[in-house]
Amino acid sequence: MSRPVPPARTTQVAIVALPPVSLSGIGPIVDALTLANEIDGRALYRWQVCSWDGRAVPLSGGAQLPADAAFGDAIACDWLIVISERYQQFADYRLFLASLSRVGQRTPLVTGIHHGVWWLAMAGQLSGYRVSVNWETYQQFSEQFERSIVTQQIFEIDRDRATCAGGQASVDFMLAMIGRDHGPELAERIADTLGVGVLRNGDERQRIPYVTAPGERHPRLNDALQLMEANIEDPLTTDEIAGLVGISRRQLERLFRQYLDAMPSKYYLGLRLSKARTQLQRTGKSVVQISLACGFSSAAHFSNAYRERFNVTPREERRNWLEKQHGGMLVEPRAGALIEPPDRDA
Repeated sequence: MSRPVPPARTTQVAIVALPPVSLSGIGPIVDALTLANEIDGRALYRWQVCSWDGRAVPLSGGAQLPADAAFGDAIACDWLIVISERYQQFADYRLFLASLSRVGQRTPLVTGIHHGVWWLAMAGQLSGYRVSVNWETYQQFSEQFERSIVTQQIFEIDRDRATCAGGQASVDFMLAMIGRDHGPELAERIADTLGVGVLRNGDERQRIPYVTAPGERHPRLNDALQLMEANIEDPLTTDEIAGLVGISRRQLERLFRQYLDAMPSKYYLGLRLSKARTQLQRTGKSVVQISLACGFSSAAHFSNAYRERFNVTPREERRNWLEKQHGGMLVEPRAGALIEPPDRDA
């Protein structure tokens, strides 16, 4: 006879949606919380959607998101999430910021997603914290909020504050938070249900569409980056990339210096190493398999490049990650095989 599942402490979540917001923006939040409850079989999370005035929130495309409550000082929760897709002031925005400041000060965990980060910063909630800001407003945010430690990571979790750049990163962020609360196995099961591949952690930088002006893509640079992404296992040379996108090597290097402050070869290497890092943390592949999959001719070359980039060897990276995720038990993700101890010279 199976034992009854013990009740879990329910985390009360308040999701504050401020126009403009889309279904694709708020969907990952609600879907992740819903699946956490369904898969675990307990009420791990209970949430309400709040708007400033209690009215339905207009969504892009003409639909509306019903609100469960108006946001104000009476809101009490364990986890406050503010989401918006543009910082757009409204008539009573100063009153809203005042309430956001008061509620935020007494809430154990406060989160901003996409331009919800701006609202939290305006309410004085992010001073002294590491903050993930969407690439579109990174420079402006850095200049305006000098007391925040601004990054271009896909998300940041810093003590009682968490921020996320939005978009696809919202899925990675929500599953990271659920994994932190209830273990990585639940997060992985939710990811499988959602059809998500390898989950990204907060160390990964945003993938930025490179532009010469708002809305105007630079086609040559974009083509070069797509070629790099598509040729991780068998890397192209800088000359080959330049030829395929139809410009000279010197022109390609100039574009990379102008927009990325890096030479093409250095950027390409960083991209391959970032892919390798994700595989070390999230798959059971051997170090040799990962080195070959990421375009390195030998495990020794891979290890040296990895250590220079991340200050740890690939084996140390995996060991550290597994100890962090599994409480010191060195078990391969999913596979269940024991991890071999790191080589001293790897």
